Amino acid sequence: MTRTVQCRKHKQELAGLERPPYPGAKGEDIFNNVSLQAWGEWQKHQTLLINERRLNMMNAEDRKFLQVEMDKFLSGEEYAQAEGYVPPSE
Repeated sequence: MTRTVQCRKHKQELAGLERPPYPGAKGEDIFNNVSLQAWGEWQKHQTLLINERRLNMMNAEDRKFLQVEMDKFLSGEEYAQAEGYVPPSE
């Protein structure tokens, strides 16, 4: 049976992650309050931010920026968008 969580982002009961995505308290918080769907959405958005803003993951400021944006995204707050990105039309 799939583990479910009350997703903080989508405000409904959805399938949860199999394991915490980070060590420590931050990972446990995500594991207990963020759905698999929301986590996947964040990973796609994170990739867009890294590529479009040319973030360097070796740079502490860029990593901090992504951490702050992840918290906003997963909480349903306003978050940074990839500048100039136009999604492909289907």
